[in-house]
Amino acid sequence: MTSECRYLVLTSILTGCLWIPVIVGRVASRGALKPIDYKVAPTSALPHWVNRANRAHINAVESLGPFAAVVLVAQAFGLSSPTTAIAAAVFFYARVAHAALHVSGFALLRARTVAFTIGWSAFMLFAIEVLRRA
Repeated sequence: MTSECRYLVLTSILTGCLWIPVIVGRVASRGALKPIDYKVAPTSALPHWVNRANRAHINAVESLGPFAAVVLVAQAFGLSSPTTAIAAAVFFYARVAHAALHVSGFALLRARTVAFTIGWSAFMLFAIEVLRRA
């Protein structure tokens, strides 16, 4: 498995696990779901961190698709370089930082925006490298 594919798997695992804090927060604040909750969603307010965790999960899902597509195209063409390997690693670690910052609500120095921008830049570098070498 290439380094790029390894980071795609790790990013997928991260994205697949980001719903857990949302569910834990909902159950902790509203209690277990009752049969009526499947017909009419509860409307009581949730703690701010639960809403942030939900947004972090949605953002991760939105970022995973384009990253996966570029990694899989690179894999299909046998394209792997130090640049793509580093870009994949930076993307993954930026997504970890972004999720942690988003859920925590840490806003000093626009840290969440910085983490997102670093991840997006790594994705773009990866995509440009794949286009350049294809």
